[in-house]
Amino acid sequence: MLSPLKFKDKLFYGWVVVITFLILGTAIWGIRFSFGVFFKSIESEFNLTRAATSAIFSTQMMLGGIFTILGGWAVDRYGPRAVFLLMGIFTGLSLLLTGQTNALWQIFITYSLFLAMGTSAIYAGAMSTVCRWFDKKRGLALGVASAGAGLGPLAMAPFATYLIAEFDWRMAFIIIGLIAWLIVIPLSRLLRRDPYEIEALPDGVKARTEDTGNEKSYVQPAGLSLLQALRTRSFWLVMFIFLFFASGLFLVLTHLVPHVTDIDFSAVEAATVLSLAGGATIAGRVLLGIASDRLGRKAAAIICTLLLAGAMVWLLWAQDLWMLYLFALAFGVAWGGMGPTMAALIGDTFGLGKIGAILGALDAGFGIGGAIGPFIGGLIFDVRHSYFLAFLLGAAVLLLTTLLITLIRRETGRNFRSSLG
Repeated sequence: MLSPLKFKDKLFYGWVVVITFLILGTAIWGIRFSFGVFFKSIESEFNLTRAATSAIFSTQMMLGGIFTILGGWAVDRYGPRAVFLLMGIFTGLSLLLTGQTNALWQIFITYSLFLAMGTSAIYAGAMSTVCRWFDKKRGLALGVASAGAGLGPLAMAPFATYLIAEFDWRMAFIIIGLIAWLIVIPLSRLLRRDPYEIEALPDGVKARTEDTGNEKSYVQPAGLSLLQALRTRSFWLVMFIFLFFASGLFLVLTHLVPHVTDIDFSAVEAATVLSLAGGATIAGRVLLGIASDRLGRKAAAIICTLLLAGAMVWLLWAQDLWMLYLFALAFGVAWGGMGPTMAALIGDTFGLGKIGAILGALDAGFGIGGAIGPFIGGLIFDVRHSYFLAFLLGAAVLLLTTLLITLIRRETGRNFRSSLG
């Protein structure tokens, strides 16, 4: 196993943590966001409506709200190594068991429950850890670390489509589950909680120590506790931002492949559109992560929500393949940029002391929104046999999200100091 001490004088170990999260995220986010590729196979297998099929994913997202809170707290308490080891075990187990189901109720356990346990804490765990390792380059580091959310769908959507075509959806789940075990479990051992474990400071600065007997003391990052954050207006603003953003995002991610095939494109072409959106998130995460360092967190987040709303309006009239590709590029850049930008904004707003628990609690709002959006989209389609109203509603919700972002304020100044004494 690699020792961080070997990197201390040559390569800042924070970048090892970032690249590790990039690879882990490619596997975990790719699996979490690939449900749309399996959508019609499961719908046909169990003779379901679109709303009922969406409920499988919605239940996974709703349960994820519980496990992301637990995961964020566990990262603060036990560190990311133990948390991501367990996540890898449950992710692989979920897919292996789902590939052997023969009743719908079993999928709600093997996929909705176990996959929620395995994947839900990816955002809170990765972003809170990287926030601790970086200060001046936090936006860039968060962007690179979270780029797996783009690489994942880019790789997973066509790969899963190929497996389904060559075998069937059950075998596809089994193969992907085995791959998850081979990637996530070994790489989780490279993770470290923060630079203080290797006697450094954020960005690789050498730590100044004070001798106290035989021990050395290091200044740990300050910030609000979860209970203190819960008493602020900004916490609830971010909670609803996550809820509204996720409802619009997963409305599209869940129903994009069914929508594209409904308008007479092939399953491969539909998967390509989804993959292109995933690939565009890589550029969005890095470029808007840098923009958040230079232009400010709020400005970068507002760019994301406005671009996302515009892309969803464009999708309403996109009937040619080039129009779908253009939608995917705009949608992907905005989707990708929102994650690292909001993580950096949350770190600035509440401090880094208990950032894992705070991100985990806020990500519960993301899980609730991710559950609501796909279900409403499926329900609207079942009634109207069209996604037009669903996508229009999603765009309106994202415009509301833009307004909420402008109202966030830093909570680690006067209010934080007074709360401590």
